[in-house]
Amino acid sequence: MTNFPEKYLVSACLVGLCTRYDGTCKPDSQCMQKLDGKFWIPVCPEQLGGLATPRTPANLVGGDGHDVLAGRAAVIDANGLDVSAAFVLGAEQVLAIARAQNITLALLKSRSPSCGLGRPTGVTTALLLKNGFHCQTFG
Repeated sequence: MTNFPEKYLVSACLVGLCTRYDGTCKPDSQCMQKLDGKFWIPVCPEQLGGLATPRTPANLVGGDGHDVLAGRAAVIDANGLDVSAAFVLGAEQVLAIARAQNITLALLKSRSPSCGLGRPTGVTTALLLKNGFHCQTFG
């Protein structure tokens, strides 16, 4: 049995799973290189929160993921629907996986309302950071 001292969580879209909002697959070669030889678990917070693929694109409104978690901002889709609850649920599911698997690093999709890090920080990333997990973005 192989011993994996490091366990990574990774946005499913970065490893070629067709989980993006538009249903397309766009693997990231730099992320794949970082994962080489590591134990990794792909996740899609938006799917874990109950949203379909494909789905209407959504954006953070009134702040970032930290603000959504605090109830000061929202995630609104292109039709004007508030999908914040699904984003928070997905983030909570990812956090549960990260804790259960003793994740050492989360590799997440940049510029995502779930997984972005800075400019702005997404809901899932904010929750992981709040709970002491290290995050890095790709793509």
